[in-house]
Amino acid sequence: MKFYTASKSRNQGREAWSVIFRHPARIDLATGKTGRRVRRGLGTSDEAEASLLIDQLNQVLGSPELWEVTAKPAALGRFDSRVVEIFYDGMEVSEVDFADLREELLPLPSDDDYRTVLLLGTTGAGKTTVVRQILGTDPDTERFPSTSTAKTTVADTELITNEDDTYRAVVTFVPRDEVIDYLTENVSEAALAALRGRSDAEIRRRLLDHVNQRFRFSYVLGRGVEQADDLDLADDDDEEIDDIDPDDYGVVDLAATNATVAQAVAAVRAVVERHAKDITEALSDDDEDDERVIEELIEENLDSELRQSDEFHEIVDSLVDEIEKRFGTLDAGELRRNRQGWPTTWVWESDDRAAFIKVVTRFSSNFAPLFGRLLTPLVNGIRVSGPFQPDWSSEPVRLVLVDGEGLGHTPKSVATLSTHVATQLQNVDAVLLVDNAAQPMQAAPVAALKGIAVSGNANKLHVVFTHFDQVKGDNLPTFGDREQHVLASVENVLKAIGNELGPSAERVLRRRIDAARFFVGGIHEPLNPKKRTGARAIEQLDALLDLLAHPEHAAETGPSRPVFNRMNLSLAVMEAAKTFHFKWRGLLGLDYNPDAPKEHWTRVKALSRRLAEGWSDEYDNLKPVADMRYQLQMQVYLMLQRPERWSGGEPSDDEKLATLDALSNAVTNRLVELTKRRLRDDVRAGWQEAYLQKGPGSTFVRARIIANDVYDRGAPIPTVTASPDQNRFMRDVADAVDEVVSEFGGELE
Repeated sequence: MKFYTASKSRNQGREAWSVIFRHPARIDLATGKTGRRVRRGLGTSDEAEASLLIDQLNQVLGSPELWEVTAKPAALGRFDSRVVEIFYDGMEVSEVDFADLREELLPLPSDDDYRTVLLLGTTGAGKTTVVRQILGTDPDTERFPSTSTAKTTVADTELITNEDDTYRAVVTFVPRDEVIDYLTENVSEAALAALRGRSDAEIRRRLLDHVNQRFRFSYVLGRGVEQADDLDLADDDDEEIDDIDPDDYGVVDLAATNATVAQAVAAVRAVVERHAKDITEALSDDDEDDERVIEELIEENLDSELRQSDEFHEIVDSLVDEIEKRFGTLDAGELRRNRQGWPTTWVWESDDRAAFIKVVTRFSSNFAPLFGRLLTPLVNGIRVSGPFQPDWSSEPVRLVLVDGEGLGHTPKSVATLSTHVATQLQNVDAVLLVDNAAQPMQAAPVAALKGIAVSGNANKLHVVFTHFDQVKGDNLPTFGDREQHVLASVENVLKAIGNELGPSAERVLRRRIDAARFFVGGIHEPLNPKKRTGARAIEQLDALLDLLAHPEHAAETGPSRPVFNRMNLSLAVMEAAKTFHFKWRGLLGLDYNPDAPKEHWTRVKALSRRLAEGWSDEYDNLKPVADMRYQLQMQVYLMLQRPERWSGGEPSDDEKLATLDALSNAVTNRLVELTKRRLRDDVRAGWQEAYLQKGPGSTFVRARIIANDVYDRGAPIPTVTASPDQNRFMRDVADAVDEVVSEFGGELE
């Protein structure tokens, strides 16, 4: 049994004290053993009080009987609650519901005439620009919400339009541990850049901006010397910036920040130099593999060695401290923190629209002149309400607009809607799919259409084609000609979806797109009703708002009820599992799959870390939980289209579609939870074991563990002589479908 001691620390420029210790009961994912490094704020700037808290924590660290979660009540009776919170935090997986926090501080409207609308679309298609038009915000003076051709919206953004006089906002923040995990990955990437002899500028970029572009800490800490290749990340409304005074958005000592980041870059170089030489010599002497394999082994061993070193964690600590200082520059609203001092929520209200938007901008903007002052990457959700109203609208707008992360650009990145988006689809009243009319129906919108169809949510669909002013050609002289040109692409996609998902999917999507499609152009600037493009866009957006406010009533299911063959359900589950495993054996490099080629080991390791820690079920486009859910959704959807017979007589086509949508929607709710449990919660030990692999051959071993101990256990392919795991998986899916069909009055025989 190993005992550890705690020590207090206070970084330069900070008043509050922190504690650093190795935890005797929490697994360090770098080693697979207990002794995880923990750094927490003590919630005091008084040195004597900090010393007292350290003494108490050392008593806990020296008492093995207190190292179980069940001992927490006893510890609360003996020690300061801050000490107890620090020690027991993270010992059991607990998920904070940030949506609940926002709801508690700024509830969604309960009025029946409000509609919640989810916006989906390719990154850069213009969905946030559509939101600006519906809100009536000025693209030059307000720039809210932020737009860009790159990834902009990564947090859930909920925008409530009302007729109050007051603007209100609530923001929830990414937990400190998650920020540390992302920074840890950044430092690893920066270390690999140093190993490869890259420049200081490249190391700095890797240090601050996460490799999948989701967390750009350079927004918080600044970019130092402006780089020309960063211009694509700036806000797309940057023609006139003379009126912007960055100090209006928080007074920050960027020189000190740049010095801290420069020290971190130098520290990365130094720590790599210390560790890389020994690893390189050891592997070069012992390994007869080719140079590429040796390089991969060096990189993975270096990553593992660095994560166990104190210097590595000190680099992360210095960046976290610098990031945390940004919260201290907030001079408006109420910032609430947890017991360790990390912000959890921020709330504010104001009757002054300009002042309100200026402050809220710090939590949502990607505007380049403000880099170094923004808190955008630290936000996981923002909810805003106020009297937002476009000048061109004929009626008051009563909507809740939900704008989330873009779906991506490539077929590889958008094959499946994430678990989060699938859950959102179930909860909203309407879906607004925003697509680029100049390049219509690429991979992302097609994936969205399929996800909407198999989840039984087609009746929520509305499609807005943007950039319609860019659809030009000598053979397209009229609006009607241009519309038909775009719709030809839609027709091809609908036929392909019909071939894949069955005629019901094609029929319901075609009917919905015919009834709820809109074409707009030039919406990146204020709409001028005296110009043809502006008048046309106003007419189309007004029609969209009218349809959102007055939705068509869904068709009735009628008295007839379907009767399904249980054997068809078994075949559906088998086909879903086969397709899932075939794809993932390709991604893991265990089998050849031209449609799913082997992923780089660093990405598979990053995925395994997220599922091992329990803070996400995906990494970039690697979405095993979502992939399994979609395959089950699709196969069950195909089965539900083919009942053996109908009790109560043959229904009409409309009644059949209504029945299919109702069943698919209810099944989706259960499959979302079932796949999260089977491929995330129940197999967490397998994910942890996969992440821990290191050394020669670890890439292959990790892949085998994921395939065998995670996927084969969580979602095995059913066979005639089924194992207990296979039986349990089949039974779980069958029970979910059986419950839905029975509740609907149908049968599964």
